[in-house]
This record gives sequence, structure tokens and C-alpha cells, in this order.
Amino acid sequence: MATAQGMSGLDLITVTDEISRLLPLWVHKVYLDEKRLCVIRLNSKEQGKFNLLIEPGRRLHMIPTLPEMPQIPPAFAMLLRKYLAGGRITDIRQQGLQRTIIIDVRKSEQLFHIIIEVFDEGNIILCNEDLSIIQPLTRQRFKDRDVLPGAVYVFQPPDVSSLSKEEFAERLAGDDRDIVRSLAVGSFLGGRYAEYIVSTTGVDKNILAKDVDASVVYNAIHTLLDTVRTHPRPVLSKSGCHPIPFGNEEEGSFDSFNTALAAFYPLAPPVKKQEEKKRVSREDRIRHQQEEAIEKFKKNITRNEELAALIYEHYGFVSEIITTLSKASESRSWQDIEEILKKDTTGSGKKIIRVFPADAAVELDLSRPVKIFVHESIDQNAGRYYDQVKKFKKKLTGARAAMEREVQQVRTRKVQYQRPKKRWFDRFRWFYTSDQVLVIGGRDAGQNEELIRKYLEGGDTFVHADVHGASVVVVKGKTDVMEEVAQFAAVYSGAWRAGFASADVYAARPDQVSKTAESGEYLSRGSFVVRGERQWYRDVPLEVVIGLQKTPLTRIIGGPASSITRICDLYVALRPGTFEPNDIAKKVVRSLRDRLSADDQKALKFALNTEAVAGFVPPGGSDLVEG
Repeated sequence: MATAQGMSGLDLITVTDEISRLLPLWVHKVYLDEKRLCVIRLNSKEQGKFNLLIEPGRRLHMIPTLPEMPQIPPAFAMLLRKYLAGGRITDIRQQGLQRTIIIDVRKSEQLFHIIIEVFDEGNIILCNEDLSIIQPLTRQRFKDRDVLPGAVYVFQPPDVSSLSKEEFAERLAGDDRDIVRSLAVGSFLGGRYAEYIVSTTGVDKNILAKDVDASVVYNAIHTLLDTVRTHPRPVLSKSGCHPIPFGNEEEGSFDSFNTALAAFYPLAPPVKKQEEKKRVSREDRIRHQQEEAIEKFKKNITRNEELAALIYEHYGFVSEIITTLSKASESRSWQDIEEILKKDTTGSGKKIIRVFPADAAVELDLSRPVKIFVHESIDQNAGRYYDQVKKFKKKLTGARAAMEREVQQVRTRKVQYQRPKKRWFDRFRWFYTSDQVLVIGGRDAGQNEELIRKYLEGGDTFVHADVHGASVVVVKGKTDVMEEVAQFAAVYSGAWRAGFASADVYAARPDQVSKTAESGEYLSRGSFVVRGERQWYRDVPLEVVIGLQKTPLTRIIGGPASSITRICDLYVALRPGTFEPNDIAKKVVRSLRDRLSADDQKALKFALNTEAVAGFVPPGGSDLVEG
């Protein structure tokens, strides 16, 4: 029975059977909101338009009208549109009595599967013809299966709907539960339908499953399945909605079970648009914005002066924190340091509000939050805030001068995207792994030298391709996806310039890496010695993905496919090839730009340019292999 908590496997049998009678249908567009409510807009040549609503983990059925959806679709909706829009739905079916629905969509010569899980947390998974996962709505790991890109989707074992009478009898014979629990859980019928089977067969509900005449129960179950498929008579009540009446229930006046479900699960009414605000002249609006800016600059000046003063007021404590954490970072990762500080509720640790591993900084409670960089002196930390004071004083002077000038009647274009601020590691090669750990690599011998001497700390991991002329790669903490780091190190090495398809990569601890040569030997700039056992990654494929990240910050990023494609709607892949770095950078820009609207092309000029892309293009020849 479909309840407020969700639909049963038997309900889904009726729903999928009704939808299958409408085939063929064509995918027009896919919508998704922030609550994971998905609607697939479908077209029929003879019956008009349909809306298939999917709420993972709860329900799946047709609805009469399209609910209000975000104007800017999220990445997963755009991915489904890319693969499925214009495709023909050739089949929709259920995996036995389990709450798993499979929709087959054929587009051109390709067949895709959309797998919808209407159990537990639920999910929507896009798969290739061989059931290898292209992308799930939510990435999940379970004891017996992974729902991740590249993995093969694994179905649960068969249930009573697909078992023979003998197999069903054998299953009941090995079940120590009473018959109602066995049918409700073991056969996926749920409590209500298990009680129905027991009552129609006259079986004592308290008898053990292994003592029941299995053939009688089996026949009753399949009679029920045939009835809900071929002769549904929907019943709607305050407590639920089900495809056939039980006992003295009266069937409703619905032409289909989908219609009854749409009535039982009403959609939230569309949000009313706010009344149009009173029109304000452009000059008044600009003056108001200038006044607000002046007040904001004043507050920032005061705030930064106070923060600098607090650093000096707590000179001893701040000095102790800087010394302690700077020393700790020599032997521990910032992730380890953060865990230790969380457990320290009595000492200095209770004064540390937050930790910023990428910046080697902490936020201290000095009567108000103050950010301190542990590799800088107290004067340097205070100087950061005084620099902000100077900056805002300069802006304040400019804003006051603007207030005295007449407002010019010029058209301004609204900024749609947010430019990222420069960070210390932007001058290196870098990317964030899928589990959000920063990885940095040197662009030349000078940067390789700097990474080893200045940024390789305790708790980090040193990674290097086993070829001459490779980038020194430093993992700033612990990650579970070292294969991404290995690919990053392989790509930015001499293996790419040589045109190899793969390379070997090794990893080592910081204490194994030394700038001191053996007696009588000499180490050139950027060179090093690694002593002790290393962890090897063999035949790492050479491929880098360069993408345009739009939100929350807009910028070009590059790295392994699994880390880039999850946050970029637009991306391309490169492999060793024939085009020089500058030429391939132009091709990448052109490929990404061609997939943008005219307005977005103008708005994204600051981010999408050859210089930004070239920073992630490996040295040597490359080919564009995927758009």
C-alpha cells in the first residue's frame, strides 16, 4: 500500500504496467529540484505529453502537471538531458517485487538504462547498455555493492515473483519466521499484502513458514500479482492508496492507479511571486548602494584594526599557538592535527575554533574569531589585517569621491559568476581529490625544489612518476583515492611528452625524501633522493580532464576525470597526441565555448581563456579525445 512514507513493490507493479501500455514515449526534458524531486517530461505521438515523477526512496508515478522547478537545472539534470533528450523509451519494468525500476531509453544506436531505487535513501542511476554506471544522483558504497561511476550495477537476488513453485517451497522450508513475517520481508510483499495472502488462503498467521503448504501460498501470491497488473481498482483513503480493495473497502472513481497516486500525493502549490516592488530611479538606487558601500568599508576598517589589536593583546598565547602548531605540522598532517585539537577540551585547543589545512592556518577565539597563519610571525599576521585596513581606506576614499560625482547614464551588465580569489597554491599545478584533499605539483625544477623544501610536511605524501622530468607531487593529508593522485603525477611527467599511454608512479613518506646526496654525489636543482620502500602504482593511464567550474566559484580546473567531472558541467579530456600545448589550449577553449549560450560566452570571458586552460595542459603534444 502506498503511504505517506512511500510505495510498496506491489504498488510499483501496477504503476509500471500502466505506464508500459503508453509506450512508445520519447524523453523531452529532465527536471530536478534541491529536494531530489525529479520529473521526466515525456512526449507521445498520439496521447500528448506526460510527466513521470520520481522521488527516490519514496515514489514513482505519473502526475498531470509539471511542478515548479529551478530555472537553472542542477548538474545531474543536465547530464540526463545530454544522454537521454530525444531518446525513445522502449521498456519500463520492475525487478520482480523489489522496489527497483528499470527504464530502457534508446538514442541513436545506443541503449541507456535509468535505474530508480524506491527503497531506503533511494537513488537515480544512469547506466550504459552493459549496466556499467555512467553517473548516479548520489554516490554510495555498500557492503555488497558500489553505486559509483564505472562500477557495474548489481541487482538483488530473485524473489517470489520470478521463482518457480519448487524454488519458493525450498525457500519457505528454510525460513524460521512465521508466515506473515516471511511473506512481508522475505518475499517483499509488505505487511498489508502478507496479511491479505494469509486471510485468502485460510492459513494460520502464527504458523511457521516452513510448516505451510507452499503451493497454496504461491498460487495466492501470483493470483494477486495478476490482479493488480490486469484489473486494478484503486482505493484512496486518508491512510494510503492501493491498487485493489481489501475487505469492505470501496474502490474510488479513478481511471488509473497513477491518477489515484497523484491525488494521494498532492504537489506543493507553486510559490506565489512577490508583489512588484515600488520602482526606484536608477540614480537613487546607485546613491543608496554607494551609501551602503561606504558604511561597509567603515565597518571593515574598524573590524580589521580591532583584529590586529587583538593579536598583540594576546601576544603570548598567539605566539605559543604558532610555535606549537608549526612544529606539529613537521611530523603530522593537518587532518591529524585537526582531530587532536577537536579532542582537546581543556587546554589551548578549546580556543581553536576552526582549522584551515590548505592555508596552514587556524581560527582562534580571542574574544572574537581571528585567523592566524602558523608559518608566519605575529607581526606578519597582524600585517595581513593592516593591509586590509589600507585597502578599505582606499576604497572608502574612492566611494566618497564617487558620491560627489553625478551618476552617469550608462548600461551595466549584471555579473552572473563569482571570480575566485588568488590562493597560495594557484601558481603550482593543483587539484582537489574526490574526497576533498588538496594535491599540488611543481611546474618546473624550481617549483619542485620549493615543494620539497617548504611545503612537504609530516603527514603528507610524496608522489612521483618513475620517469625523468616529472612533477614533484605533494598530497596535503590523507586520501582514499590515491589512484587519482597517481594519475595526476603520471600526466605531468616526461611520459606525456614521450607519447606513452601509461606510466609507473610511486609514493613515499616525507621522511624518505631527502635533498642530501650520497657521499661523492651531487643533486641538481629540483632533484632528490628517496630512501626506503615505496608504494607503487603500475601502468597508470595518461589522461587529464579540463573543465569549466561555474559554481560556487567560476574557474578552469584540471585533473583526473573522477575529481573534475563531479563538479563541472562542461569538460573535455586530453591524451598524449600531436598538437602543441598552446594549440590544444585554443581547441579546448573553443570546444567549451561552443557549448555555451551567447550570454554565457560574454559573462565567462574572464574565466574561459587560453591562458587559464594552458595552466592545466601537460607539456608535450596532446589530442582532444572527448567533448
